[in-house]
Amino acid sequence: MSPDHSAESVSHISTNTPIAPAVNTWRYYLDDQGKSPHTIKAFVADVLMLASYLPPDRPLGDVSTHEINNFLDWMQKNRGVPCSPKTLSRRITSIKSFFRWLHQYGVILVDPAERVVQQSVISPLPQVLSPSEIESVLEAGKRFQQRKPPDTRYLALFQLLLETGIKKSECLALSPNHIDLDTPGEPILFIRYTSPQNRYKERKIPVSENWIQICHEYLAQFPSSERLFPWSQRRLEYLLEDLGKEAGLDKHLSFDMCRWTCALTDWQAELEANKIRQKLGISKIQWREVKMKLEQLAGRVS
Repeated sequence: MSPDHSAESVSHISTNTPIAPAVNTWRYYLDDQGKSPHTIKAFVADVLMLASYLPPDRPLGDVSTHEINNFLDWMQKNRGVPCSPKTLSRRITSIKSFFRWLHQYGVILVDPAERVVQQSVISPLPQVLSPSEIESVLEAGKRFQQRKPPDTRYLALFQLLLETGIKKSECLALSPNHIDLDTPGEPILFIRYTSPQNRYKERKIPVSENWIQICHEYLAQFPSSERLFPWSQRRLEYLLEDLGKEAGLDKHLSFDMCRWTCALTDWQAELEANKIRQKLGISKIQWREVKMKLEQLAGRVS
């Protein structure tokens, strides 16, 4: 949305407007900014929770920093519903975003949320596979490949995740035509998105000739023109779980574990940090936490 359009959208809102009607306008603003439906739903619910905590019809211009802090304290200690650090952090972000928007377009003269302290949350370190565990899983995949009848799905899926670090949703969206074999010796996997707001996540990731050979064998066993892995999300999760059990892992083999293992492998190989970030398809802001975790993981995995 352009600035002029945004200014017009808030023209009917004043300091005397209650929070709830203003939130409805903010919802449209967030949508025009390309926020995901999930983010919009969460942000709106967070601010409406603040509105329900305050006295009925409290005008926007009367909301104070003290009241916002009281609300956050109540939500953590007295609401009676668990509020995780991650949820608290998001709710603070939502409230700050809402009042910043009102202040930016002149609805309120003072932003009451500006002095509210943001509580950033860093999630625990993810589990990764050690080099010896990677070899065990690859060997387990080869055993599935050599059975009668052969089943190359396990090896094709695991090695792809290990080489590319793609997310579960990206794997589910792959089709055979996302693999480019035109450049000899440099096969490429294309990660594409249908939604314009996610176009920045689109990227090209090199894959090995070895994986291409495995993929050809896999597609000969399970031909598909629409999706590279034409099964449900849960079925693919089961494939990884079964592969982990076959390999004798104590860990629960998952998409997330493969993604982090891929990133850590590239980090330990001293691949340029920005190339790892681009390969993962994450923003520079997201990369800050990912980089910190990779540094910690590199010191733990042997």
